[in-house]
Amino acid sequence: MNRRDVVITGIGIASSLGEGVEVHAAALAAGGPPTVDTESFKPYPVHPLLALELDRQIPKKSDQRQMEPWQRLGVYAAGLALDSAGIKEDAEAKSALQVIVAAGGGERDHAVDSAILTGLRGANEPGTYLNEHLMGDLRPTLFLAQLSNLLAGNIAIVHGVTGPSRTFMGEEQAGVDAIRTAHARIASGQSDLMLVGGAYNAERRDMLLLFELGGYLRQGSFAPVFAREEAPGLITGSAGAFLVLESAERAAARGAKVYAKLSHAGATRSRRAPGTVESALAGLVGGFGPLGADALAISAATGCAGITAEEANALAKAAPSAKRIAAGDLVGHGVEAAFPVSVALAAIALSAGQAKQAVVTGAGHWRGEGAAHLVQA
Repeated sequence: MNRRDVVITGIGIASSLGEGVEVHAAALAAGGPPTVDTESFKPYPVHPLLALELDRQIPKKSDQRQMEPWQRLGVYAAGLALDSAGIKEDAEAKSALQVIVAAGGGERDHAVDSAILTGLRGANEPGTYLNEHLMGDLRPTLFLAQLSNLLAGNIAIVHGVTGPSRTFMGEEQAGVDAIRTAHARIASGQSDLMLVGGAYNAERRDMLLLFELGGYLRQGSFAPVFAREEAPGLITGSAGAFLVLESAERAAARGAKVYAKLSHAGATRSRRAPGTVESALAGLVGGFGPLGADALAISAATGCAGITAEEANALAKAAPSAKRIAAGDLVGHGVEAAFPVSVALAAIALSAGQAKQAVVTGAGHWRGEGAAHLVQA
C-alpha cells in the first residue's frame, strides 16, 4: 500500500436499522428488511431513526438540549467513528483531526410557524404583523441552532476535536464533495487525518413539504429504489454517518485497524438533459478499472423518475456482474448524508468480506453526480 493511500480507520453510522458496524453488516448480508413508517407522515413513507442512547456519545444533557435532532444524530455518529478509529481519547490526534461536514439547513419551530401563518391570514397589515412576530415569537437560540456549521461546532465541543473544520451545503452533492475533498487532501499530503460525514433527520414536515413542492416524494407504500416506476420519488430516511480517513502511512504507524482503502472519489455535474446523468456516472465509474464479480455496487440513488433509471443503466454497463444494493432500500435516502452513508456501507461490506472491491454512485434529486471506489484492505 502506498504511503499516501487513503484508508478508512473509523466508521460511525446510525439509521433506522440501529447503530454500528455489526448491525449494518448484517443488513447488507441479508438485504434488509428495512424499517419504514407509512403512517406518521401519510401519504409519505419515511425510514425513522431507531432511538439512540444519546448519553453514550453526548454525556451532557445541556449539550443534548441545545441541539436539534439532526445535530444530535451527527454528533452521535461522529463519536462512534472516533471510537471505531481508537482516537476518542487521543488529544494529540484530535488536535490534528480536520473535520468536513455535509449539512442541510436548520430545523423549523413548526408550532410557531403555524401560529404565524394562521394569524397572517387575518392581519390588517401583513408585513408589519410578520416582522413583529418573527422577531418576537422565534427563540434566539433557534436561529443559532439553525446554523448548519454548528454540527461541526458541536462535534468539536462534545468530542474535544480542536482541528479545523468546514461545512458543505447543497443537498446530495454536499455529501459527495465532502468525501471527495477529504480524500483529495490526504492523497495530496495536505492532511493525514480527516473526519468526514453528515446527518439527516427525515422526520421533518418542513422538509417533506419542500420535497413535495418539487414533486420529488414517493407516496403510498414502500418499494425498492429501482422498482418505483409506478410511483417514483424519494423515501427519505433519518441517518448519520461519519468516517475517519487516514493516510496509510499514519494508520500503519499507529497500528490502526483498516476497514477499507478509499482509492478514488470524484464528482461532476451534468446539465440533466436525458442521458446526461448516465453519461456522467459512466465517466466517473469508468476510471475505476475493471469491476467484476468480486465487486459490490452500492447506489445512493434517489428513486426519482429518470435519473434513477439512468443510474441503473450506468451501473449495469460499468459493473454488469457486480452485486447491486441501493442504500435507500436499507436506510432510506439521507439527502446530504446519502453519499457518506453509502460509502460507510461499502466499507462495512468490504470489512465483513462480502466483496473485494466496491463502487459507490449517487445522483442528486436535481443536481450533481458522484462516485467512489473502495478496495478491501
